[in-house]
Amino acid sequence: MSSDFEGYEQDFAVLTAEITNKIARVPRLPPDEKKQMVANVEKQLEEAKELLEQMDLEVREIPPQSRGMYSNRMRSYKQEMGKLETDFKRSRIAYSDEVRNELLGDGGNSSESQLIKLREERAHLLDNTERLERSSRRLEAGYQIAVETEQIGQEMLENLSHDREKIQRARERLRETDANLGKSSRVLTGMLRR
Repeated sequence: MSSDFEGYEQDFAVLTAEITNKIARVPRLPPDEKKQMVANVEKQLEEAKELLEQMDLEVREIPPQSRGMYSNRMRSYKQEMGKLETDFKRSRIAYSDEVRNELLGDGGNSSESQLIKLREERAHLLDNTERLERSSRRLEAGYQIAVETEQIGQEMLENLSHDREKIQRARERLRETDANLGKSSRVLTGMLRR
């Protein structure tokens, strides 16, 4: 089951990377390409949502004692999805502003072109900030997974240590029993000789 989840995770990572790349490119594309790119990103966002739903279903099937790690990862992926949708809305707003300016004409006006440049720069800065935040969240999620893995490893070592102690005690009892049997055997042999 976890292999299905991990497969979905890989697909989600590839898809979100593609979406992030396309969102960053939207403001710099010519109008006809922008329209096509926006439609493409919308389609990929839907695919990403469907992957999240599949991953969520997989997590629900995991036994409760093992579910915590996967639930944390799901929260991280859902946050990432929310940020992607926000970034996309921002890029669409910038795209809509440019389309409106083109329709209104006066595209040669230097103040409007400066305003467009400022909006593009602002959108670019916001994109970079969001990417940094996503990277930080991924690092935090990775750290959380490492901590959980370490805890599981520690528990396993403790269990193995307890099992080892039990085996050693059982071995000592066996030796004592064997020694007692040897003594009993000698006593019986001595009694039979008399």
